[in-house]
Amino acid sequence: MTMTQNTSAHPCFHPHSKAKCGRVHLPVADKCNVQCNFCNRKYDCANESRPGVTSRLMTPGEAVEYLAAALAREPRITVAGIAGPGDPFANPDVTLDTIRRVRKRYPALLLCIASNGLNVAPYVDELAKQQVGHMTITVNAVDPAVGEQIYAWVRKHPRVYRPADGAKVLLESQREAIRRLKAAGIMVKVNTVVIPGVNDDHVADIALEMSTLGVDVLNCMPLKPTADTPFESIAEPDGELMAKVRRTAAHFLPQMYHCTRCRSDAAGMLGEDRSAELNACASLTATDSPTHPAQRRPCVAVASWEGLLVNQHLGEAATLWIYRRTDSGYEFLEDRATPPAGTGDARWRQLAESLADCHAVLVAGVGEKPRQTLSNAGVSVLEIEGLIADTLATLHRQGDIRQHLRRQRSGCGTEQGCSGPGTGCG
Repeated sequence: MTMTQNTSAHPCFHPHSKAKCGRVHLPVADKCNVQCNFCNRKYDCANESRPGVTSRLMTPGEAVEYLAAALAREPRITVAGIAGPGDPFANPDVTLDTIRRVRKRYPALLLCIASNGLNVAPYVDELAKQQVGHMTITVNAVDPAVGEQIYAWVRKHPRVYRPADGAKVLLESQREAIRRLKAAGIMVKVNTVVIPGVNDDHVADIALEMSTLGVDVLNCMPLKPTADTPFESIAEPDGELMAKVRRTAAHFLPQMYHCTRCRSDAAGMLGEDRSAELNACASLTATDSPTHPAQRRPCVAVASWEGLLVNQHLGEAATLWIYRRTDSGYEFLEDRATPPAGTGDARWRQLAESLADCHAVLVAGVGEKPRQTLSNAGVSVLEIEGLIADTLATLHRQGDIRQHLRRQRSGCGTEQGCSGPGTGCG
């Protein structure tokens, strides 16, 4: 099966398009089948921009509404992609469901998926059928001796492979995936994370082999040291090293020089991410219907000590203040008890059930597990600072809620937290 599709509007594959074409990433892939020694998907920081970071996980229905909101606010978006926060083919059913929904609603939109390549090959025919025109495969080694330094484990159903065997299994799967993708007429970009002292002298070998497989472009990405990973103490490669690596690799493949190491929920033009704005929009909690979420879930829950400010961590809240939407605004409805602590993940599933009438919960802080559980149940989790009344007024008129978002948050692996400008933690 082959495809014919205009690919010139993809800003990552074509640098001349980056100033006029944008993209949106749909964060539906929550699982991962490879553990890289540079990756930690634990942290969720509005001020951090790197792969594997998202403000929330989405269901396929929510992702389509997120896409609709993004297109309404940035009509220059030409590409919808799935790039995490895990690997799209670690839970392929969700990925393919999302792709089918997007293709049905937006038949002219370019579709793109980024993966480690481990489980891509079985789904290439379906990707071609849905006119997925672009794929990115991350290949960090073509020598298992190098790969085993990079990967802690590889899970290819039903087995889990440790570094030495895992690197071999992953490489063979990547080769097969790329061959099939190219045979289907799909453009392939390879991402390679440049890790000083590990694979920086190996990138030319990667470029050479990828060129023999028909890869279209190579993106050499500098390692971004991340807390609580085996590679956290490896310094990010400087400009001189990256220039040398790219210069050598360019003998074999065209290079991408304009990568911005996008978040898994990135939206807008490259270098002008609007994910925080879009994630905060009340309309993002829609499922399969484009109507306002309050028409299906009229309430908002608030974690507050005294009912004036949004000032309580969700995990500390024994009760939540519930407000119901009316024509004139949100009115207080009741105090609602939360499930007792000490029951693990069951507590958050029970909370999601008890908030079935709520389209959002406003909190001062929240852990990753409750955020995921509530988001998957259709409850948007917004970390807010300030007056409850002000935030509810903005939600009621579907205004820009960014002014209320909590901008200084701990959890990025630092003791002080961060309050950066949203362009990446230093």
